[in-house]
Amino acid sequence: MLVSSALPINKWQLTMTDFPDAMPHGPIIEVFPGVFFVTGTMRAEFFGSMWQFSRNMTVVREDGGLTIVNSVRLNDEGLARLEALGNVVNVVRIGDMHGIDDPFYLKRYSPTFWALPGMNIQEGLHVDKQLIEGGEMPFRGCSLFAFKTTQLPECILRLDREGGIMIACDSLQNWIEPDEFFLDETVTTMRGMGFFTRAGLGLAWLQESKPQAEDFVRLKQVPFRHALCGHGTPLRDTAQEGYHGAFQRFFGV
Repeated sequence: MLVSSALPINKWQLTMTDFPDAMPHGPIIEVFPGVFFVTGTMRAEFFGSMWQFSRNMTVVREDGGLTIVNSVRLNDEGLARLEALGNVVNVVRIGDMHGIDDPFYLKRYSPTFWALPGMNIQEGLHVDKQLIEGGEMPFRGCSLFAFKTTQLPECILRLDREGGIMIACDSLQNWIEPDEFFLDETVTTMRGMGFFTRAGLGLAWLQESKPQAEDFVRLKQVPFRHALCGHGTPLRDTAQEGYHGAFQRFFGV
């Protein structure tokens, strides 16, 4: 549900002060062995007004290398903690409506930049490797589910760990309750619109991307236990059951 930056950006010319400042965020938490999660802030115009809400970044470690998914710029303390975990070798864009902090990480670490074909990438950035179902992935034990009916590119990464961990952007969400990164006015609006629900689908994403039922028929064939989404808290053990219920509610599949 995040709005991507439309500013022209050349990662080889800009300095670190040219990027949006780090906004408030929580600590980096190891939610599974070698899989880390941090919740931060986003401010964006949405549905005709300014909103402030939370968003999440997932980091996967393999052989000392770190892969950032759904980037969130961290403050200096957070970056020091990130760098203590390993070297940032990949930045992965899995949702078209996220990505405002990708240029910061690309400039700071010069990692490989992965994205789906057709994504709205900031001017001046270059996608090093495309995310394609059945193609090369940023780390081992990873597969990709790509939505095929949406108006905006979106995919989910499945980690073959702990019985299957889904890393999603806006499609799957688990916003049960607002957290400290919300403005009160935004909470009121989002409560009224029904955003806060366990194992839900992104309401703004549904409106903007207009997915069709056939995508969720395919997604039901992917086995998993857990989900780490771009919005909400980690969902452990019951993720598949919960999201299958959401597919039924929204699409009757």
